[in-house]
Amino acid sequence: MKKTIIIFTITVISLSLLGFNSNQCKKRKKKEPEKIEANINGKGYEIEITFLTGKGHNNPSFAIWVEDMNENFIQELFVTKSVATGIYRYGDSSSGKWEAGEKMYNATLPYFIHKRSENASIPSHDAPIIYAYTGATPTSDFILTTKSDIKYDKKFRIVFEINQAWYSNNYWNNAKYPQEKEYRNSLQPSIIYAVTIDPDNLMDEYTLNPIGHGHYAGKDGKLYTDLSTFTTALQIAESIKINIK
Repeated sequence: MKKTIIIFTITVISLSLLGFNSNQCKKRKKKEPEKIEANINGKGYEIEITFLTGKGHNNPSFAIWVEDMNENFIQELFVTKSVATGIYRYGDSSSGKWEAGEKMYNATLPYFIHKRSENASIPSHDAPIIYAYTGATPTSDFILTTKSDIKYDKKFRIVFEINQAWYSNNYWNNAKYPQEKEYRNSLQPSIIYAVTIDPDNLMDEYTLNPIGHGHYAGKDGKLYTDLSTFTTALQIAESIKINIK
């Protein structure tokens, strides 16, 4: 018996013939950056921070603040609401299930929390960071427009600490510190970015670069500079740019 082979010819119409290309499709899918305002009544510098998400981004907590060149805390610029109020979406398990409740995860932003607590109380439900410096966690790219409280006559730093819960890798895994409950809430510790601003020689744009990480269990406010074991935590942000005037 002869076998009959039927060949189907499929004609593929290239999107390029219709005036499209893959880059255009990607651009159309990209959301416009979320616009955020904070401390609108500040009397100091106008500061615009543009945050572009990286491929590791998934609703991280973060804090942005100003400090002097001796690393002394001066003021907040913006703090995500859960850290600022001590109320987390998954903070209370007293009912037998995770639900929004009061909790302070010390490992979330330890560099910021310890530094701020030297001059003020640790943020909590009873002593939250004032509303002017806080807001909901952005879910995508964002542009934050804020102001410093005053203008500074000396060099200062803008610092950005960011952390994403339960973000493990081969080094920072659940087995690393089995007795440290706070560590298990974080795994890869917070990443800290910073840039120095000289008021006498303002640049058109600044880039915040990673300078280290916070304590893995939030036990101190030291800056740990070795980032060689970090992977996806360094991909939460694609870029962080600052314009100031």
